[in-house]
Amino acid sequence: MQFKSQAVAKPYFVAAIGLFVGQVIFGLVMGLQYVMGDFLFPEIPFNVARMVHTNLLIVWLLFGFMGASYYLVPEESETELHSPKLALLLFWVFLVAGALTVLGYLLVPYATLAEITGNKLLPTMGREFLEQPTITKIGIVIVALGFLYNITMTMLKGRKTVVNMVLLIGLWGLAVMFLFSFYNPTNLVLDKFYWWWVVHLWVEGVWELIMASILAFILIKTTGVDREVIEKWLYVIIAMTLITGIIGTGHHYYWIGTPGYWQWWGSIFSALEPIPFFMMVIFAFNMINRRRREHPNKAAILWAMGTAVMAFLGAGVWGFLHTLAPVNFYTHGSQITAAHGHMAFYGAYAMIVMAIISYAMPMLRGRKAANSEKAQVLEMWAFWLMTVAMVFITLFLTGAGILQVWLQRVSDTPLPFMVVQDKIALFYWMREVTGVIFLLGLVAYVASFFVGGAERTVSQAGGAGAAVPAQKRLD
Repeated sequence: MQFKSQAVAKPYFVAAIGLFVGQVIFGLVMGLQYVMGDFLFPEIPFNVARMVHTNLLIVWLLFGFMGASYYLVPEESETELHSPKLALLLFWVFLVAGALTVLGYLLVPYATLAEITGNKLLPTMGREFLEQPTITKIGIVIVALGFLYNITMTMLKGRKTVVNMVLLIGLWGLAVMFLFSFYNPTNLVLDKFYWWWVVHLWVEGVWELIMASILAFILIKTTGVDREVIEKWLYVIIAMTLITGIIGTGHHYYWIGTPGYWQWWGSIFSALEPIPFFMMVIFAFNMINRRRREHPNKAAILWAMGTAVMAFLGAGVWGFLHTLAPVNFYTHGSQITAAHGHMAFYGAYAMIVMAIISYAMPMLRGRKAANSEKAQVLEMWAFWLMTVAMVFITLFLTGAGILQVWLQRVSDTPLPFMVVQDKIALFYWMREVTGVIFLLGLVAYVASFFVGGAERTVSQAGGAGAAVPAQKRLD
């Protein structure tokens, strides 16, 4: 069942992918600056490129989450969105505010930006990932409140489902945790302690609820498996996510001046964090195996399955590699952290946003259920290019991190930081090459929505809900 107001998701999806392209381009600029230190200096210094790279990541994922919510909540609630006009207004406010903030990073020295945006009145700037001017943070809160009002009112007047409720809990948690970005104590230990309440409790807490609910929605729509079965899996996954993720915040408290018991709490519970991700892999493959229909959108199903696998590898396996306190003592802040971060963000969040876009965009553009076969083939090429490239980016950064830790921190004759950076430059060059391949994959993903428009789609040939033959289901 399609609802007219679902169309407001389309500009959010378009903006998300556009900002994703920008994020990857700035990532490539940073990659070159690792090996060519004066590349684009002084026009775009490394610290500015890094701010833009990480801030675009956050903003495009938020656009993706909002677009996904505007698409799936009306369908799950079986009612039109409370206010499509408010959704479109907030879209433009968020997009303009985000664009002006990025331009501020690029065109104005950061200290000057802080001064002209009134940071002295409410100091919030200067912290990693939370570099946004105070006025931008206030704008984000206003947009989030308007968005949550719209989504909550839609759910209240319609059908209540587990998918919707889990999504809403995750979205409200996202908004509440962001409020800690306004708390900027002068004590450095307190600063880092509560800073993680935004950063960690987003990506290893409430964002996981958003990811799980979107994944459940896609699987319900593409497999035809009973909703009750998927909802039971969802309950178990989010329970494990919250138990391990919230207490697992302690793995960031090892070396910042907090009491020693956090080394035990952080090590034990963060070591359990891969469990919900592994459960998500079993969940996704189990639902695909039990499918009752052969959905024509093969690309969306591939993205959904890829999300579960890559999230487990990036957030689960690579997170576990350096989460125990005795290991983290040597590895924290090294390229091993960067390896974990790249694969985790791509697997857990970038891929789920691309999955919902892959599923929803054909219908938002007037298709019955899927893009043409030619477009889907190109999209699946994009999937493999990006995913394989990200695996190699992670492996090269892991190699760089292991060598960095040995030469700089473990060796009997530790070398200075910059000497070590020169010795691991080969890994950085290989990372840059695979980064270019990743960008090509992203370009192919965008292009897939513009090819094969005149072709007959699978859904036109056989219908979106074509039943799977009995033998096929057994297989």
